[in-house]
Amino acid sequence: MLHTLNSIFPIRYTVLGLSAFAFLLSGFSVVVFGVAWGTLLLSALLVGVGVYDLRQTKRSILRNYPIIGHIRFMLEFVRPEIRQYFIESDNEATPFSRSQRSLVYQRAKTEPDKRPFGTQLDVHAEGYEWMNHSVAPTKLASHDFRITIGADTAQPYNASVFNISAMSFGALSANAILALNAGAKRGGFAHDTGEGSISVHHRVHGGDLVWEVASGYFGCRNDDGSFNPDKFAANARDPQVKLIELKLSQGAKPGHGGMLPGPKVTAEIAAARGVPEGVDCISPAAHSAFSTPVEMMQFIARLRELSGGKPTGFKLCIGHPWEWFAMVKAMLETGITPDFIVVDGAEGGTGAAPLEFTDHVGSPLQEGLLLVHNTLRGAGLRERIKIGCAGKVVSAFDIARLMALGADWCNSARGFMFALGCIQAQHCHTGACPTGVTTQDPLRQQSLVVPDKAERVYNFHQQTLYALKELVQAAGVLHPSEITAHHIVRRSTDHKVKSLAQLILTQLPNGALLHDSVAALPLIYRHTWPRASARSFALQGD
Repeated sequence: MLHTLNSIFPIRYTVLGLSAFAFLLSGFSVVVFGVAWGTLLLSALLVGVGVYDLRQTKRSILRNYPIIGHIRFMLEFVRPEIRQYFIESDNEATPFSRSQRSLVYQRAKTEPDKRPFGTQLDVHAEGYEWMNHSVAPTKLASHDFRITIGADTAQPYNASVFNISAMSFGALSANAILALNAGAKRGGFAHDTGEGSISVHHRVHGGDLVWEVASGYFGCRNDDGSFNPDKFAANARDPQVKLIELKLSQGAKPGHGGMLPGPKVTAEIAAARGVPEGVDCISPAAHSAFSTPVEMMQFIARLRELSGGKPTGFKLCIGHPWEWFAMVKAMLETGITPDFIVVDGAEGGTGAAPLEFTDHVGSPLQEGLLLVHNTLRGAGLRERIKIGCAGKVVSAFDIARLMALGADWCNSARGFMFALGCIQAQHCHTGACPTGVTTQDPLRQQSLVVPDKAERVYNFHQQTLYALKELVQAAGVLHPSEITAHHIVRRSTDHKVKSLAQLILTQLPNGALLHDSVAALPLIYRHTWPRASARSFALQGD
């Protein structure tokens, strides 16, 4: 009997049936007694939704489960938040763990960041790392660690070892840019514009800027998308701009390029980028201003000259090693060297990227950084070129570890987004950011109060560097640049412990690549360095 009834009116239609019954009953009550208007309207709405679900053709779940099928999509929509707050452990990183985010929030709000009762990490787990300390710790007067970039240029820059990584206006809201730059101004550290160029919001507070020039040449382009030297010089000579960064690729989607759809190209974004309002804004995958490594070095020299002698370098995520080697050979052949190189790791984030690129394209930061550092040493160029890096940097240990591997300074993007109030909702590409960080919706942006968030950006920077000072003191050195791979220890797969100096790629002797024979060098240099050419990015020979 039940089976027969279910075949006539399936149980999955029960909510629709009850809604229809409530509609009829409330309709009777309204007509006879003049009451139950609210029930009538609610039941009518549910019946309308149910009928629409049965007739629509795009979602099978809704056709089979009218009304109640929407619960599934609602739960799917809030699944990231449910996992973050109720399921994931504090140290489960996807992509940042609750513990990492809490650390940033606490430091941004100047709340206590101390932890009671011991570590929550498994110190015997594979991959666990720690820093060796000294029985003769140092005592430092300041946590304001700095390095000089472009010491031989007309306008060298005294940079903090911790700065805001590249995030464009357009990817971030106007209020987010305002807060980041105000925090950078107060703390005396650098704010990378991202490839979206310099907007009016970058200029309000006057914080130091790293102007990133990418393949779209936004802020310095002709109508056809080619490079315009006059527009570049006008922006680059602004005293607020401290560094010029030529972007070759970014870790989150190297070799991909991108497009900002026309409806998202607002008047403000169009003005900053020098593109038409309301028209699709294209970021090509490759540059048009140069096509060979030698031409690239010549372009860098031209940018340095046009900027009035400001430190000029480039950013890349390491891909084909022979292309990187070709750049180094071009430096040797032309005598033109960048003042800095920023290595972006594949673990870096972006507003939106294809899943395959996010997960499987580009070298992770450690491997890319080591290759760049070692190659410059082998070519005898390391002392002339500073190295920055970016990729999931949020804590003082992250900075110390990467400087031990060869970096001179670190950048952070998502760390400073957390300082702004980002909750890792991962709706960056939808325009529906719940905290107003990654949206152009004026109403959503209002939730981000600039003076309050600027204070948090400043606090996060200061508290992180103070923690770095404590690590430097514990290691018994005077500057984080003195922390080496011998200071950092890792538990490996066989449960043995080794310093990173024992585990990582052998550090090349200074000038080792300048000799005729590379037979004694690691395999990647023996096989690939001889086949790289300053005249082409392509691999030479068989």
